[in-house]
Order: sequence, then structure tokens, then C-alpha cells
Amino acid sequence: MKIPLNAGNASPSKWFRQPWNFLSAPALERGILTFCEIGRVSVSTSHVVAQHLPFLRRYARALTGSQSSGDAYVGEVLETLIEDPTIMQRSSDPRVELYRTFTKIWQSVPLNERSEPGDRGLPVEERLGHLTPRARQAFLLVALEGFSESDAAQVLEVDTSTLRNLVEEAGRELAAEIATDVLIIEDEPLIAFDLEGLVESLGHKVLGIARTHAEAVSLAKAKRPGLILADIQLADGSSGLDAVNELLKAFEVPVIFITAYPERFLTGERPEPAFLIAKPFQPATVSAIISQALFFERKAKRRAA
Repeated sequence: MKIPLNAGNASPSKWFRQPWNFLSAPALERGILTFCEIGRVSVSTSHVVAQHLPFLRRYARALTGSQSSGDAYVGEVLETLIEDPTIMQRSSDPRVELYRTFTKIWQSVPLNERSEPGDRGLPVEERLGHLTPRARQAFLLVALEGFSESDAAQVLEVDTSTLRNLVEEAGRELAAEIATDVLIIEDEPLIAFDLEGLVESLGHKVLGIARTHAEAVSLAKAKRPGLILADIQLADGSSGLDAVNELLKAFEVPVIFITAYPERFLTGERPEPAFLIAKPFQPATVSAIISQALFFERKAKRRAA
């Protein structure tokens, strides 16, 4: 694999002199055509790379903080694949191998230094640069790129337990930037207690726990949460989904539904929960989804310091 052995001393400017830095759609097409023209990369490999390249650019931009910086790394990935086309055949999942190749290159040069803290008023996406590099990678692979935990672990070449720890670390670091007030709608005391502890461990504040539709509406209207964790079937036979839909008529807030029967609600029809966790749940899963929900919801309420 074409990764500089002296990367620690390499000049970052080298990466920005590559023609791939201007990866507009036409430039991407020219890059893929180059694969075929030089006769070293098969058409099938070129097709796979072309299919995933726009998403890799998205990931690179989020990871590095700018499109030009991200494209410099993506360009080096393309050059590496041209030099060694067999790379994409080293895994049963070519997407995993593509992102793993990118990761090795990204980790080999000094451009991945942690960003300096910026204005706390910046959008959540820009605050990603404040996360430690490995936690940032793990979070983006799971939350932005949709990799499963096992596949994300393969990309980073760590075990699943380490991957979960990195995602939880990202959750805590993001919470330090976007700490919010959380309403828990849950009728099972033990589950509510576990969720409360998890939410607070991430740096958020639980403003209340509701066991019924009426309690949920009353609490939310009085305190306006920045995030809601909601069971769907509540103690008095009422519906957490109905309570949330009523609240969403009054104000916008990200919602994570937790249910033992997710198949009843994934119907493909509206309204359908955007974030859904099946019971019994893993704490790492809840942590990742909380961070994901707040990451993608610009209007999440920021808790005053």
C-alpha cells in the first residue's frame, strides 16, 4: 500500500498539490476513467470505487473539517488503488476496504491533528473538529456513514468493544458542546433509571421522567426539552408516540423512540420514527443514537452553562 513511511515528517502541502484536490463530479469521473485506461484496475473495481466515492468525500470533509483537505486524502486513496488494485479484493466488503484504506492514509500524516477550540456558537458539524481523532472517526462511521459496529471496527482495525468505547467517548465530548435537557417517557422504573444514568453520564440533564401520555405532555410543555427519549407503550395504556406527535405540533425537538416492538412502527408510512431503538437495548447503542440525533438536529435546545 502506498503510504509514506516518513509521514511524520511529511509536509502537508504535498497533499494539496495533487490534481485530485479539485474533485468536482467531472474530475471524479476522469479519475475513475484513469483506473480503466491504465489497465491495472478492473472495470468492476472502478465501478465499486465510483459508487462509494461521493460518500467517502462526505466522510472526509466531516473528518478533516474542509472539502479541500478531505479531497486531498481521497485523492491519495485513488493513487494508492491505482498503484495496488488488489487492495479492494482484501475484504468481502469493498466499502469497508475503501474506508480502511482512507483511514490508514489519514492516520499517517499530520493533518489529522485535533482542531483548536472555536466559537461555541458554531454549528454542531464544525464542532466535530474538537473531538479527539479516533472518537471522531468512530462516531462518523456509525452516525454519518451508517456502518454497523462490526464493520466500523474493521475500518478502524479495532475490536467491537473498543469501537463502542470510542463512540461513547464521542458522545461525551459532543455533549460537552451541545449539552441539553432530556425528557424521558418510560413506564418501567428500572429502564427509566438506567436511561437517566446514561443520559447524565453523557453530560446532559434529565428534566423529568413521565410514565403516561398526560405526564409527558405536561412536563414537556412546562420545561421544553432539547431531546426526548420515549417508550411507545405506556403504563396506563396510552401511547408515547401519540404524546410525542402532540408535542411536535407545538415545538420541534429530536425524539428517540424505545420499544420492544419496532416492527410495528417501521411501516414506511408517515409519521415514522426517525430514531428507533429496540428493547432490550445496549447502553452503547443508546449513547450513539443520542449523539446522532443531536448531531443531525441543529435546533436541539442548548442548556445554559
